[in-house]
Amino acid sequence: MDKHPHPAPPVDDEAAWHALADGRLSPADAAELRRRLEGQAGAEDTLAHWQQQRQQLRALHQGMLDEPVPEALLAAALRTSARKERQGQWWRWGGMAASVLLAFALGWTGRSLWPATDRTDGPALALAATGQRFAQQAAVAHAVYQPEVRHPVEVPAAQQEHLVQWLSKRLGRPLKLPVLADEGYELVGGRLLPGDAGARAQFMYQNARGERITLYLGAIARTGAPAAPVAAQPGAPAQPSAAETAFQFTSDGPVPGFYWVDQGFGYALSGQLSRQELLTLAGAVHRQL
Repeated sequence: MDKHPHPAPPVDDEAAWHALADGRLSPADAAELRRRLEGQAGAEDTLAHWQQQRQQLRALHQGMLDEPVPEALLAAALRTSARKERQGQWWRWGGMAASVLLAFALGWTGRSLWPATDRTDGPALALAATGQRFAQQAAVAHAVYQPEVRHPVEVPAAQQEHLVQWLSKRLGRPLKLPVLADEGYELVGGRLLPGDAGARAQFMYQNARGERITLYLGAIARTGAPAAPVAAQPGAPAQPSAAETAFQFTSDGPVPGFYWVDQGFGYALSGQLSRQELLTLAGAVHRQL
């Protein structure tokens, strides 16, 4: 116990004293406050005591800052994100309800006057919504692990063969790691993640500037027959004949990305890059898979 009590700051200056001790003042404000404190007995001792306590508290829990995010916490974050997305959809759908009902009524009344046309079936719409949810989960996973310094991946690139074998076994299909050296990115490693329809995998890449992208992949629960291929955006890679969704861009999550679904298996490339940069990288990944 400290046997020499330190003087308390004046009530109207207490917040400023704490801000100075925590390093939250600008250099000019800090210099001005220290100038005022020169005439107050014991003020510097009080500030030094507070700073020492702050350093001791930070040192006590420093190890927690380097620990990986628990899988349960990541799963909870994904569930929260999905719940917010559903709530937002309900609000948007509520505002569109009158228009939808009116359009349905007009279509039903005049159905005999119009020639038969192709219709988008329910399973295709359900698959599109599932793909969007998959892409959002990929963006959340990227946002969680991309900032990690010591533990960005579970298995590093040095153990690439083990990484591919392990994740292939857990996802129930042979996986292939795209090589993005020509695009300036090297593999950091990968990890196993939970998903709606089983295990998911995340592969992380990094360039010389320290920018990171992640490739997120895994099974997507199929809700019906495969949808007919949709024309891709200009510049996007050609779609495989068995594709279930077109190559799609999304910016709904924490970071933008491109995603696609092939035979019930989803792929999403995420990163804090421009749309064109992501398109180039996604095209390179798509060609190799």
